[in-house]
Amino acid sequence: MRVFASLLFAAAVTMSPPLMAQWPKFTTPNVPRLPDGSVNMAAPPPKTADGHTDFTGVWAAAGGGGRGRGRGAGGPGAPGAANVAAPGGGAPAAGAPVAGGAPAAGRANAPAAGGNAPAPAGPPAGPGRGRGQQGPPFSEGSPIATFGDIGASIEGGAPMTPWAAALKKERMANNMADNPDAHCLPIGFTQFHTHPQPRKILQTPTELAIIYESNYGLRHIFMDGRKAPPPEDQDVAPWWYGYTVGKWEGDTLVATTTHIRDGMWLDVNGTPLTDQATVVERFRRPTFGNLEIEISITDPKAFTRPFSVRVNQRLMVDTDLIEFICNENEQSSKHYTAPPAK
Repeated sequence: MRVFASLLFAAAVTMSPPLMAQWPKFTTPNVPRLPDGSVNMAAPPPKTADGHTDFTGVWAAAGGGGRGRGRGAGGPGAPGAANVAAPGGGAPAAGAPVAGGAPAAGRANAPAAGGNAPAPAGPPAGPGRGRGQQGPPFSEGSPIATFGDIGASIEGGAPMTPWAAALKKERMANNMADNPDAHCLPIGFTQFHTHPQPRKILQTPTELAIIYESNYGLRHIFMDGRKAPPPEDQDVAPWWYGYTVGKWEGDTLVATTTHIRDGMWLDVNGTPLTDQATVVERFRRPTFGNLEIEISITDPKAFTRPFSVRVNQRLMVDTDLIEFICNENEQSSKHYTAPPAK
């Protein structure tokens, strides 16, 4: 995985002092706090004027919950490069695709651009770059998805078809150099959800927008009653993020995405997602500080059966997203190399 080691080195040496600026200190309003001033992460979640759960906030990827590997933030199965398997199995890779030429501007512990910094050992140590507050345990549910491999916590891995397994193997043999993240392009659903860089949710009665700091990604979940375009409509161009419509089932927001651009990557290792996919995300906020997203994927070209994984996130307060322009001073692509011939 020498290509990734060189990318991380290139990112480090090109970082300049002005890029280390951060948001001035401020206090997030309307946050329940304990007597010592810390956030009451176990408090009830906020509600909108129409009585629905309000997902608004800045969120950091977390581990924990689920079954099998993936229990506990920062442990096996937690998001981060520590979970990126080397081609052919064995020890984790030395790194992962790094987009851009400098670490993301911002607070201490900022991951290199592309966000593939090693996951911290143990649970999150409170607020910091890409970390949420400590909080209550997450609910039990599906296996935890990881940034490196969506199927890392699934016994036997994600249920890929022979075609998909061969494609993933090819991508890994090429050191994942074609990962869109490494080229400042939109990255896959679970890569965004588990990325070490945070994301911000803005919610209105008719739309929920997710702003991902990584690659300045932006997703729209429309909740105004519109329908997804029909599959037979050939005039509809597939989107990098697909077309997403949402509806409420009690306190759960159910978001269904179709018409996804072909050739997407679900994770750093290259698990594929095709234009035949339907992705259903179920967003829950059981407490003030916990966000749980159940992701169900149906893609008959890439997977032998539908399957589900879980993504957990913690609230970040007294901070905000920082500007991330992936192509600014991009120095990484010149270091991309094919693996040596055998």
